[in-house]
Formats: sequence, C-alpha cells, structure tokens
Amino acid sequence: MAVHWFPGHMHKALKEIKQVLSQVDILIEVLDARIPYSSENPEIAKIRGNKPCLKILNKSDLADPDITAEWQAHLESEVGVKTFTTSTDNIAKSKQIIELIRKTCAHKEASIKTINAMIIGIPNVGKSTLINILAERVIAKTGNEPAVTKSQQRINLGSGIVLLDTPGVLWPKLENPNTGYRLAASGAVKDTAMEYDDVGFYTADYLIKAYPELMKARFKLDSIPDTEIEFLELAAAKRGALMAGGRVNLHKICEVLINELRLGKLGRITLETPSMLIKEKLEMAEAAANKATEKDKRKQKFKDGSLTPDKKDRKEKRTEKRIAQSERMKKR
Repeated sequence: MAVHWFPGHMHKALKEIKQVLSQVDILIEVLDARIPYSSENPEIAKIRGNKPCLKILNKSDLADPDITAEWQAHLESEVGVKTFTTSTDNIAKSKQIIELIRKTCAHKEASIKTINAMIIGIPNVGKSTLINILAERVIAKTGNEPAVTKSQQRINLGSGIVLLDTPGVLWPKLENPNTGYRLAASGAVKDTAMEYDDVGFYTADYLIKAYPELMKARFKLDSIPDTEIEFLELAAAKRGALMAGGRVNLHKICEVLINELRLGKLGRITLETPSMLIKEKLEMAEAAANKATEKDKRKQKFKDGSLTPDKKDRKEKRTEKRIAQSERMKKR
C-alpha cells in the first residue's frame, strides 16, 4: 500500500536529526508494540551507527504479550539495543525509563556532565505523552492526530539528563508493501492518506487468520468464515452496518473494525511477528532481484537497439501524432 503522506516538515526534521546526532549519547526510539517493525524508522537505523539505543515498545497494553516478548528478544539481538515495554497510562512504569537511560550511559557518566538523549518515533506513537510523563510537566503537545510536534526542542529532565525531542518522522519510501497497511491500521498516518476499505480488507484478512477466537467473540459469530469479505459481511450484519435494502455497507464496517482495533476493543492484538518479518524480507529481496534483472534486460535491449512490441506501438503512435500535427499546421 502506498501511503501518500510525507509532509515537508518531515524532510526538514530528518535532516536536523542527522545534524545533531553526533552530540547525542543515547537514542530513545518509541515504537508501537503492535507493529514494532513497521513503526521502526529505517532511516534512523542507517545513521545510528553503534550509538546505544533504547527501544520503547509503547501501547504494550494493546499488544499480544507473547508476541511482544518475541519482539523484545529479536530487537535485543542487535548490538547496543535494549527494549522496554510500557503504555502511556502507566505513569509509574514509564518513569523507569530515566533510570534505564542512566544505566545505559553509566560508562560515560564519569567523563560527561550531561547525558544528551534524543527521543524519536513515528507520528501518533505516544512519544509526546511519554515526554510529558518523563518531564513531569506538559512540555510536548499531544493529540490523536499524527504529526503534532513540528520542530526540535530541548527538555531538561533534571539530574543531568537533557532530552532532545524531534517531530514524528515517517520515511519517503515504504519498501515493504505490508508496512503501509499496518501503519494505516494502527493510526500512524492520517485517515485522509488511506482508503478505509482497502486497509479494512487487509486487516480483516489478517485478523481472521491470526485471532479467529477474538473476532468470533467480539462480533458474536458462531464461526469464522474463510475469506475477509464473508467475515466483513457477517460483522456488518451484526453491527447494523447496512444500507438501504439491507445491502452491506463495507466502508462502514471497515471503519468500525479499524477504530476498534486502535482502541483495543478487539482484544490484545499484534499485527506482525518476527517470523513474518523474516519471510517478508526474503520476499522483498526476491522482488528487488527480479526488478534488477528486468532493468538489466531493458538496458541490454536498449543497447542492442531492439524494442518490444509495446514500445514499437508507442513509437508508431507518437510518429503518427507528429505527422497529424504537421498536417494540421500546413492547413492553417
């Protein structure tokens, strides 16, 4: 799925992050525990180097606890990465992050007076709320709409820790086609940048396979059908998402499904697993290899001077168009 939303301030924010990264002692990346891979910014991973990184799996109260544990083990297999689970309504636990920052930077405390921590995260992941908890005062604007924070700000947490807040940053290109759907389903992108029906069908297909019992219970179904369209039709009938003549309102039931997922009303659900990630990365690598092969073939055909029938047709049409234009000009 293509997410058509990468505002200009995000380009600026990413550039500013790169500029100040050398002054930072530790990175704190806030992830959505329901989509740890899809909410992890690949641009940050490219520029982090060996800098310590604390990955906060926020909204863990909405995520499948067993899969969250799998993700923690997977993420911590990377050098310099530690994980911590929390939710923005668990203030006491969130405050433990300050001590984790100290422990992670303990080897540096003797030589530095201040620990400079940079907090990053995609839009609507709960980063601003978390900052307010750590600062014990309202510092960052919060909201249910993505992209509330627009510029960097330095926040003194006291006890020698300075937190550099950054705007929620997406990235220009989603290499994994599944990532766009998961970001949209979780609320990381504005609803205007997605098609509810498209995301709803994707989400329904995943949920009836991964969490059939939760879907049965939530929508009061006797059994779960084999396809997402059948499930959505049954769910729509149960919820009264119908149009004139009793026809199913698919847009409405998709909207209901996505909103209830975001609010945790469907149960504790995670939309991706480490094993899924491994499989999808292999598929992406295969697709990239095929694309590269096709590109090489096109280059070779160009060198050989050969054209495919389609290209010949297009060339002939362009020639015919130019002749026709020339004839019209002559008549004038």
